[in-house]
Amino acid sequence: MPTQTYVVEGMSCTHCIRAVRNALETVEGITVLEVGLGTVRIEAAPDSPPTGDISAAIENAGYHVVGVTG
Repeated sequence: MPTQTYVVEGMSCTHCIRAVRNALETVEGITVLEVGLGTVRIEAAPDSPPTGDISAAIENAGYHVVGVTG
């Protein structure tokens, strides 16, 4: 499975980490590997949702995606 890392602005505490993790758990086709302050690492299934769905979940939780690698 391909791994992607998202750079996220606005995360400053454990509540932020929990909010982003909870938001990503609603996106089908991905496995959340790690959520830290400012970064999110996921594994995506080959038929996973487009990167936009993942970014939208993060943004809907109140944070801003500034970059994606992988």
